Amino acid sequence: MAASTHTVTNQAPPLVGYDVFTCDRTLAEAVERHLAPEVLAEAREELSLLGRAWGSEQVREWGELANTNAPRLRTHDRYGNRIDEVEFHPSWHRLLGKSVGAGLTDAWGRPGGHVRRAAGLLVVSQAEAGHVCPLSMTHASVPALRAEPELAEVWEPAATSHVYERELRAVAEKPGALLGMALTEKQGGSDVRANTTEARPLGTDGEYVLTGHKWFCSAPMSDAFLVLAQAPAGLTCFLLPRVLPDGSRNAFAIQRLKDKLGNRSNASAEVEFDGTTWARRVGEEGRGIRAVIGMVAATRLDCVLGSAALMRQAVAQAVHHCAYREAFGGVLIEKPLMRNVLADLALESEAATVLAMRLAAAYDAVEGATATDRAGETDGTGHIERERAFLRITVPVAKYWVTKRCTPVVAEALECLGGNGYVEESGLPRLLRESPLNSVWEGSGNVQALDVLRALRTGPGAFDAFLREVGAARGADHRLDRAIRDLLGELADLEGIEARARRLVERMALVLQGSLLVRWAPPEVADAYCASRLGGDGGSTFGTLAHTLDLRAVVERARVTV
Repeated sequence: MAASTHTVTNQAPPLVGYDVFTCDRTLAEAVERHLAPEVLAEAREELSLLGRAWGSEQVREWGELANTNAPRLRTHDRYGNRIDEVEFHPSWHRLLGKSVGAGLTDAWGRPGGHVRRAAGLLVVSQAEAGHVCPLSMTHASVPALRAEPELAEVWEPAATSHVYERELRAVAEKPGALLGMALTEKQGGSDVRANTTEARPLGTDGEYVLTGHKWFCSAPMSDAFLVLAQAPAGLTCFLLPRVLPDGSRNAFAIQRLKDKLGNRSNASAEVEFDGTTWARRVGEEGRGIRAVIGMVAATRLDCVLGSAALMRQAVAQAVHHCAYREAFGGVLIEKPLMRNVLADLALESEAATVLAMRLAAAYDAVEGATATDRAGETDGTGHIERERAFLRITVPVAKYWVTKRCTPVVAEALECLGGNGYVEESGLPRLLRESPLNSVWEGSGNVQALDVLRALRTGPGAFDAFLREVGAARGADHRLDRAIRDLLGELADLEGIEARARRLVERMALVLQGSLLVRWAPPEVADAYCASRLGGDGGSTFGTLAHTLDLRAVVERARVTV
């Protein structure tokens, strides 16, 4: 066969060797917008260092290896002793080590910590999303732990440590620890009040033994788990360590690992508690939902961040491919119809990132106030309460909408690569398998929509905070103004509100994203978003934007320069 037949032409080079943070204009601008000047320079340097590492060929290879070599359950050692351990490929540990070392479980105690962590999570999730699960749960465990100062004193420093220690040992002997959660059961799913796991109090105050089964336990090699069980006074939250203070193993039997659609690098398990499983109570007995609500809200924000990251990576890959690939007499990115598709995808990605980072900034505002209160000071304005109310209603709004948009965005981006995108080596199939996950975890779509209704019914504070936020852009775009009026009309009629909950939450998300983009995005981005998402000048598939919009500028903004 002639050697000339194997000459490779018209193929895009791999998208590696770039700064994932700095090349994402939307993300870099959000960090600059939401961080105080005194920490901005340090944060930029940290995030750029992280971005260069996670845009490297080495880290991309680790991500591929961690997903190709799935976790493996070892119930017994070679001698027949029950050990209940999960083996991971070395690449998994390398990924976790880099992310923990970058402070991605440490947001609660440093200035601008939530914005900095959110930006970092958006960076690392683009290379490998599965390892983000233990990072997310460890980070989110801190609010729950603080309900019990004795537990927080031991576990919070370990959870927020920048050291990853993979071996299971007593927490007092470890420089850092990871925490997971085991809330749902086979008969209940999201309805955790239907849980049947029992907690029997021991003689010592706060100590219990558990009997039961958990249907989903994520990251089962974590050092401890927050679990829900039925105590004498009702559903209660507990901290369950894998290793007891005396160094012995807790009774924690891993029955099997879930064979999941995506998220293959991360282990999710079914676990059994045999009546001798020791745990410490977190919060008051019978107030389990209250104890974990902060954890659930924090992990929901991470679902938004994870979906925004998947969208960003898919769009970056699509634009990169089209910037090099030639077809029908020219480069694809210059073809009007392909440019329309890419611009439409870029709008969705930018809107998701801007919204996610706004929520992270609200967390920083609320956490800063909490730290002030702990120091004996008070905030003299209503700003903090508005931010808290804003989070109460917009976290489920964002979780519902952004995670729902992820799958169609990734699927369309894959199609931009044609047959190349359907091949595993492109990385797009892995993104596509991952894309539904964040919509399912931490409460699926209906759960989020109903949570928004609950926020609306508990008083005017949450919706007032939402209206104040979207109202900050009033008068800047007539399509946004009309959409706000229409939303108020939706809320004026409460007839059949539950059946209309998804419709209502979708409109809230679109109005909120439109408002944020009008305030903070370049005019061409805000104009295209408001025209297509709020003004009705767009179709039901990507690539149906009005041709009169400045689509070239939108696409160029999303492009990565290597």
